Amino acid sequence: MSSIEITDNSAENRFEAHVDGQLAGFAQYRFRGDAIVFTHTEVATAFEGQGIGGAIARYALDAVRADEGLRVVPLCPFIRAWIEKHPEYASLVAPPASPL
Repeated sequence: MSSIEITDNSAENRFEAHVDGQLAGFAQYRFRGDAIVFTHTEVATAFEGQGIGGAIARYALDAVRADEGLRVVPLCPFIRAWIEKHPEYASLVAPPASPL
């Protein structure tokens, strides 16, 4: 497989993976206070099973880690499961919101 290039496309609020210039997948996000909320991750059918989703998750979470004070709300099932499989990222997850 060719190399994966991952970038933060802040204009579209998503981390994107490109392979040979072609969009291979993305992780959509939005900001809520001091947290980044991951809402959806998608990998194009042609690129499934090639580690694209995991590469996006790792890149995105490393970017969050580099931005001290930013926390993660993993609403996206893929990002949530990826964090569960990689506990070294669990400290980035924001605590659940208190009930009113």
